[in-house]
Amino acid sequence: MLSYLGRRLLLLLPTAAVPLLLVFFMLRLAPGDPASILAGDQATPEQVEALRHELGLDASLWHQFTVFCRQIATLQLGDSHFLAKPVIELIPPAAAVTLEVSLGALLLGLALGIGLGCWAAFRQHRLDGGVARTLGILGISMPNFVMALLLILVFAVEFRLFLVGGWVPISKGLAPHLRTVGLPILALALAEAGGVSRITRGAVLDVLREPYVTTARSQGIKEGRISMVYVLRVAGVQILTVAGLLTAGLLSGSAVIENIFGLPGMGRLLFEAVQRRDYQLVQGIVLFTGLFIIVINLVVDLLYAVIDPRVRLGAQEK
Repeated sequence: MLSYLGRRLLLLLPTAAVPLLLVFFMLRLAPGDPASILAGDQATPEQVEALRHELGLDASLWHQFTVFCRQIATLQLGDSHFLAKPVIELIPPAAAVTLEVSLGALLLGLALGIGLGCWAAFRQHRLDGGVARTLGILGISMPNFVMALLLILVFAVEFRLFLVGGWVPISKGLAPHLRTVGLPILALALAEAGGVSRITRGAVLDVLREPYVTTARSQGIKEGRISMVYVLRVAGVQILTVAGLLTAGLLSGSAVIENIFGLPGMGRLLFEAVQRRDYQLVQGIVLFTGLFIIVINLVVDLLYAVIDPRVRLGAQEK
């Protein structure tokens, strides 16, 4: 098991390394000078050049890349140019907001998507099954920002059940906190539930056509047991794969949602950092996101053996 984990970690390292390298070079090749932005319009060329030297931006690209690699290896990610704080202190509060919204949307999206997909598959020849399938297609077709705007119009403007703009931490009360975080979670969940329902429906229908399902029915096994034990457990492997990909997608999708709802998460922090050419902060956010995706992929790989006994991690270690 340990050797398997080690190999998986080595294979997943490029997931974080490649985006970091791309971000490093693309930031420095993009137009715009962080020193000029930070110094302001009234700064003289001498002041801008002095600031560039202070930030290390006048060094060669190779020297900057060496410093960048050293920072990654030691997890000393430097200071944000504009916020004047260490990057390692800025990321955790923003990451907590993003993870709360993303994980909440993941759980709700999986619950809704799996429920709709199973309903559409088990009742595919009935009207309610067709309605469930249509709802899944509608969820796929509607972008999350459109869903967010519709939810704001209905639940925030018309019924005034939720708040839009700002962030109330849970330390100030559960109800006010849910009023600020509820709509972002719902917007992301509804947008992702459609894709989950489509995958779930296809996976369940594939398993229902297997000979062992027909054999189980011929032996008089109850339909409920067949659905839970013989169908959903096997179909769960495909659903689990979607859940892993969905988690990574939610991190990127939450950037738009955070800007719409004014949440102080990593997506909004990244958007502001890119606008300001805050190299250190952008690199730190990309590093955290890559590491999080690595952890999610590793957990998904390990859960395969739990859901499907045919998957044996020990067999891969030989």
